[in-house]
Amino acid sequence: MSATATDAGAAGTGVRPAWVSDERLAEWCTWVARDPAGTATSTAVAPYDGLVTATVPASTAEDVATAIAGARRAQRSWARLPWGTKAAIVLRFHDLLVQRQDEAIDLVQWEMGKARFSAWQEILQVATIARHYARHGRHYLADNKVRGAIPGLTKVREVRVPKGVIGMISPWNYPLYLAVGDVLPALLAGNGVVSKADSQTPLTLLWARALMAEAGLPRELWQVVVGPGSVVGDALIGPVDASAEGVDHICFTGSTATGRGVGRRAGERLIAASLELGGKNPLLVLPDADVEKAAAGCVAAAFANTGQMCIHVERVIVHTDVYDAFRDALVAATAALRVGQSFDYSVDVGSLASPAQLETVRSHVETAVAAGAQVLIGGRHRPDLGPLVYEPTVLEGVTEEMPVCAEETFGPVLSLYRAVTEADALAKANAGRYGLSASIWSRDTAAAERLATSVRAGSVNVNDGAAAAAGSIEAPMGGMGDSGLGRRHGAEGIRKYTEQQTIATQRLMPLGPPPWMPVERFVGIGNAQMRLLRSLRMR
Repeated sequence: MSATATDAGAAGTGVRPAWVSDERLAEWCTWVARDPAGTATSTAVAPYDGLVTATVPASTAEDVATAIAGARRAQRSWARLPWGTKAAIVLRFHDLLVQRQDEAIDLVQWEMGKARFSAWQEILQVATIARHYARHGRHYLADNKVRGAIPGLTKVREVRVPKGVIGMISPWNYPLYLAVGDVLPALLAGNGVVSKADSQTPLTLLWARALMAEAGLPRELWQVVVGPGSVVGDALIGPVDASAEGVDHICFTGSTATGRGVGRRAGERLIAASLELGGKNPLLVLPDADVEKAAAGCVAAAFANTGQMCIHVERVIVHTDVYDAFRDALVAATAALRVGQSFDYSVDVGSLASPAQLETVRSHVETAVAAGAQVLIGGRHRPDLGPLVYEPTVLEGVTEEMPVCAEETFGPVLSLYRAVTEADALAKANAGRYGLSASIWSRDTAAAERLATSVRAGSVNVNDGAAAAAGSIEAPMGGMGDSGLGRRHGAEGIRKYTEQQTIATQRLMPLGPPPWMPVERFVGIGNAQMRLLRSLRMR
C-alpha cells in the first residue's frame, strides 16, 4: 500500500477548505430549526486533524415540535402544486449540485474523512436520484383503476396521497447521499420533511438545504434539526400520548441496535418506519470465477469509503479450488491501494470518521489475532498518515468466536473463509441475522443468478461487489432480517411516503337489494352470479 500524507495546505484552521468562510458557516447555521433565544450548541471534529470543524446551534425537543408544525403548514400548500412545479425545483437543485459539487465534496471530506472519489460518488447518487424521481415519480404515484364490486355499476380508483410530514434520521457515513437522497422523493410525493442532521456531519446537510432554497424550495417545507438522538430523535418521532406533535413516517438509516428502538417507538405511535440497518455482507467466489476480477471487485466493495458503508463486503467465502489463487490476487490488489488523506484524487482509501470507529476496527483485528487469526496484509493504525487512518486489512483463519466473524466492523477489514462445496458457501453466506447485500463471482452468470435467489440479502450482485445494485436507482434497495425494513430507490422509494386511498363511486343503484325485491330473491341472484363467475374463471 502506498501512502499519502495529510493535505494541510488549505487555508483556514487545520484542513478547513479555504472557501469555507466564517460568513458561509454562519449562513448555513441559520437553517437549523432553533429558538433564536436558544444557547445550546453542537460541535464535531475533523477526522483529518482532530480540530473542531464548526460550532452549530443545537435544537431542543420544543424546537423539533415547532419545526414539525412549520413543515406541516407548508406541506398543505405544497401538496396542491402541480407535479411539474415540484419537479422543476428538484431539477434545479440537481443542476446546482452538479455545478458546485466541489464544495459538497470538500465538506464531506472535511467532516467525514473519506477519499475524494468516494465523496464524488455521493454527488453521482444524489444527482441520479433527483433526475429519476423528477422524471418518473409521477408514474409511480399515478392513479390506478381497479374493478369494482359490480362491474359497470361500481367505479373504483386507487390513489396516493402524501403522508404529511416525514422524519429523516441519517448517518454520518454518507452525509449527502443518505441525508438528501431520501428527502427528494418525499418532497416530490407532496410531503414536508424534518431532517435530523448527524452530529458528526451537519454542515454537509445544511449546505444542501441552502442549495435547495436557492432552487426554489419554500423555507418551512424542509426543516433541519441538530442535536443528540436521545433529545432530537425521540422528539422527531413524537410521544405516544400525543402531548406533542410527531411526524407521520420515520425514515432511519443507522445501526441495528438504534433501529430497533426507532421501530419500537414508531410502532407505539402507529406510524410507518423504513429502516436501513447494519450488514455483515458476504462475497462468494465460486470455483469457475475469474479470480483476478473477483479480487479487484472485492477490494472495491470492501475498502471504498474506508469500509464505512452498510453494503460493503466484510466476509469473503472462497471455494477451496481457487482459494489460494484468489487470496494471492486479493493481497496484491490490496497492496496497490493508496492510503492517506488528501483533498484531491491521489488517495483510494481515506480516514476513518471518528476515534470510536478506529477503536472498533483496532479491537476486532487485535482480538482476532490474539485468538489465532493471521493478518495477510494491513492490520495497523497509521497515525503517521493521519490521526484516524487504518490500513486496509485482510484476515485469514477467523473463527466463529471472534467478534470480527459476526459483528459488523464498519471499517477496512476483510475476513477470508474456505468453502468446500457450493452448498457450504451458501450456508456460510446466510449465517447470522443480517441480510443486506451480497456478491457472487462466477463465469456462469445464469447459474450465479439462480444461486442468488437462495442468498438471504436484499440485494445480490453478480460479478460486482456492491455498486451495481446500489447504483440501479430504479431497483429497490434494502435489507432482510436484522438489516432492516422497507426499501429506498425504485417505486417503493417514493410510494412509501404516501398513503393508499380507495375512491369508490357507485352508479345507478346502491349495493344490496332494491326496495321492491325480496331479500331472498336478491340472495338467490347473488349465488347464481358467484357460480357463473367461477365457471367463467372470473373474480
